[in-house]
Amino acid sequence: MAADVRALDVPGARLTYEVRGTGPLLLLMGSPMGAAYFADVADALAGRRTVVTHDPRGIARSTVDDPAQDSTPELRAADVAALLDALGAPVADVLGSSGGAVTALALAQQHPGRVRTLVAHEPPLLGLLPDAATHHARTELVVQTFHEHGVAAAWGAFAGAAGWEDDAEGPPVVDDDEGFARDSARFFAHELRGTTTWLPDVAALRAGAQRVVVGVGEESAALETAATSAALAGLLGVDVTPFPGEHGGFMEQPAAFAERLVAVLDD
Repeated sequence: MAADVRALDVPGARLTYEVRGTGPLLLLMGSPMGAAYFADVADALAGRRTVVTHDPRGIARSTVDDPAQDSTPELRAADVAALLDALGAPVADVLGSSGGAVTALALAQQHPGRVRTLVAHEPPLLGLLPDAATHHARTELVVQTFHEHGVAAAWGAFAGAAGWEDDAEGPPVVDDDEGFARDSARFFAHELRGTTTWLPDVAALRAGAQRVVVGVGEESAALETAATSAALAGLLGVDVTPFPGEHGGFMEQPAAFAERLVAVLDD
């Protein structure tokens, strides 16, 4: 389905976002993944939902006034709240995946009442793990590897830290695409640390969303994000909800992922 591509000026940035379909409003978001990563699952959902995806500030088509500015969950959440305002939507259902799940949690926490059902799919909340210091040290090593050896080496270090070292799927494969290299550099230099060190306020989350669902890929058991998701679910007093595929299940199995998401939202 062809998307309606729009732009929105927010403090310090210009966001590009896409709107598809009809029905109740559903936002899909990643970090650092932009709208393109959600295109297939958005198409699969568009017959039943008005689906909005966007490129986070400084990623893909979204620009940022200060390239040295760090991308924090709070800042990205403010951008999403501005998107809701631009859409004239007081409230929406939200699926965030990976760092986008942290953005979505920050949105519900900071902007009470703007999120109806929040599906947090594999948020990398390393501070919730019992050995958090070890995981944070691995993140710092990834950032250091980027600064000393570049994007390809950093992705390799990231894959090992996240649990993909023996998994042929792994994170996105580094290629020669200029945009991918640029977005990866921003991720490692200005986004990864702030996303993985963010800690949720459970009381605020419960107040800010009607319902919080914690999703984990059925094939993600070996990943760091399976453990962080289980920790978050424990804090919230909810069960982990399985979703098709692995960390990127919305890309690997978009139709099945869409069906599972609709079932969760309609439950």
